[in-house]
Amino acid sequence: MTERVCFLMQVRADRLPAYTAAHAVIWPEMQQALTETGWRNYSLFVRADGLVVGYLETDDFDAALAGMDAHAVNDRWQAAMAPFFPAADGDANTRPDQRMQRLTEYFHLA
Repeated sequence: MTERVCFLMQVRADRLPAYTAAHAVIWPEMQQALTETGWRNYSLFVRADGLVVGYLETDDFDAALAGMDAHAVNDRWQAAMAPFFPAADGDANTRPDQRMQRLTEYFHLA
């Protein structure tokens, strides 16, 4: 069964143009890792104040996260993205992919 996942993250508004530009050309090895670990129909949306809404479909989100965590390219990507995010609860060492705030789906019209 496909799991639909929606999450929120907050990007620094002053870094938003550079953040979106970084996503204009995703590294091929990052795209491959996402595909290999089950991230499908993956989209990111952003609001002018830096609120990011992510959506993806996967068979198992926890497994998809763990799969990405095992890829060295994900470490490099998270390090490259870290400057775009404010410190999480005062902890600047929390990677961006660990800051996802998953939303609960309560309605779906197919």
